[in-house]
Amino acid sequence: MNSLATDLPLDRLEPWLREHVVDFRGPVSAERFAGGQSNPSYRLRAASGDYVLRRKPPGPLLPSAHAVDREFRVMRALAETPVPVPRVHALCEDDAVIGSAFYVMEFLDGRIFWDQRLGECSRADRGAMFDSMNTVIAALHTVDYAAIGLGDFGRPGNYMARQIARWSRQYRASETETIAAMDRLIEWLPEHLPEDSAPAIVHGDYRMDNLVFHKTEPRVIGVLDWELSTTGDPLADFAYHVMTWRVTPELFRGLAGIDFAAAGIPDEPAYVAAYCRRTGRSLIGAWDFYMVYSLFRIAAILQGIAKRAIDGTAASSEAAAMGRLAHPLSEQAWELARSL
Repeated sequence: MNSLATDLPLDRLEPWLREHVVDFRGPVSAERFAGGQSNPSYRLRAASGDYVLRRKPPGPLLPSAHAVDREFRVMRALAETPVPVPRVHALCEDDAVIGSAFYVMEFLDGRIFWDQRLGECSRADRGAMFDSMNTVIAALHTVDYAAIGLGDFGRPGNYMARQIARWSRQYRASETETIAAMDRLIEWLPEHLPEDSAPAIVHGDYRMDNLVFHKTEPRVIGVLDWELSTTGDPLADFAYHVMTWRVTPELFRGLAGIDFAAAGIPDEPAYVAAYCRRTGRSLIGAWDFYMVYSLFRIAAILQGIAKRAIDGTAASSEAAAMGRLAHPLSEQAWELARSL
């Protein structure tokens, strides 16, 4: 359920919109989207149509987090590629306008699903929606990022080592209790690094609830939430997406334990095989390492959400409950690591 946006100073925002968004006409009203843990997002309703505003949250923030400028840049660059993204209109890095940096983009009138079992959809549509989701991430990982102006979007080389170091630091910066499994993973992961794959654009948080599906057709029309995007190892990006097959619906909106054939949803091997076919890979080495890393990473992210809940800067009222999931997810990661 969206709520009235009382934290947006519309008297300052509307003049900015008139100046920076082509063909904008007021008056404007705003409501905050429900859900989302990081950058607060708002639906703007104006005489010229509907828009989405996405901003950095106010208050103290973790280093390198909430990079709305990077989101804006990567979506603008991807506009002419096979990867479906909303059209971005304008970026504002002047905190004086609404209190933090923000950008404005197209409002996509479609469907967003939080439960990946897709209970309200037909069996045939479920299969088509998962296939569309697979097609889009494969398309992203095969974009020539230098050709679209993103040659300097990330640092080449040692991607996995840097990511493990980054999420270890983020976890330590937001630690609220001792989680033994996280301590062990922070030691184990750097000692078991595979060779990096050839770099590609990585979304960083590619999952179903960051996708907009067509209102009636079983296909993705937009990829949202590019805050963690960069150039790096596409297999880490894909494994983080496929992690949903390893966790239960109860734990973190996952798929583990469902009857895939009855649901019309591909199982993990079939989904991975489709991605490999689309990206020209024969197989993925060190797949379980990437899965350990993915579970570790989501645990670190959830710990950050827990810390923001304590600090009062979380974007969602569910932040504290989500933060508590860091413990079981890190334990699942450590069990998998010990089995390798």
